[in-house]
Amino acid sequence: MLVKKVLTEVAGLQNPVENLFVLELRSTEKPFKFLPGQFLHLALDPYDPSTGWPESRCFSIQAQNAPDRIVLSFSVRGQFTSRMASEIRVGKNIWVKLPYGSLFQDPDKASQCVFIAGGTGITPFLSLITDRSFGSYKTPKLYAGFRSKKFNLYDDYLARGKAINHEFGYEIKYEDKDGMHDISKILNEHGSGALYFLSGPPQMIKQFRAFLEKSGTVRGNIRTDDWE
Repeated sequence: MLVKKVLTEVAGLQNPVENLFVLELRSTEKPFKFLPGQFLHLALDPYDPSTGWPESRCFSIQAQNAPDRIVLSFSVRGQFTSRMASEIRVGKNIWVKLPYGSLFQDPDKASQCVFIAGGTGITPFLSLITDRSFGSYKTPKLYAGFRSKKFNLYDDYLARGKAINHEFGYEIKYEDKDGMHDISKILNEHGSGALYFLSGPPQMIKQFRAFLEKSGTVRGNIRTDDWE
């Protein structure tokens, strides 16, 4: 799939939790084309072909609400996302470049697929579970963790995933009440032969991947969304 530069318009912007934003972009050109799990580069400054692509950041594509509308979430963590929070408004034009990545391009859907997410790391998984292709996955399981219940903005997406694949199961933990997911318990439940997908804070990915490898899971069965 060819990477394209697309001029978009901000169709929606929500700030339901401090420093956490949900952004909906509408293509001003052709419908978006991408595969589940792929991501885009978003630029705040105008794109001028004569000077090249401006500074940008990568964001997972969370969902496609319509052929010409996509959704992504972002947390304010640095200078670029601080600019996004202060400059992005409904109606603003924003350039994006997409698609990138191959997180779900070649998994064996007959295998037990286990998805482990921390915070907004859930977003690339949402693009899969709300896609029709998710219906062919065998007993997929999602483990998602959030700092507290108010940071879980994704119940509707999980319900959509359940409607697409009735075998889909998920467990949610809130760190302030439940603590964090225990990777050893997850491994005991699914075994080293499962296909594990990890997405979230870099330290979480590093620790979970190291534990899985040490416990006998082959590297090819551990997929990570860690381009940040």
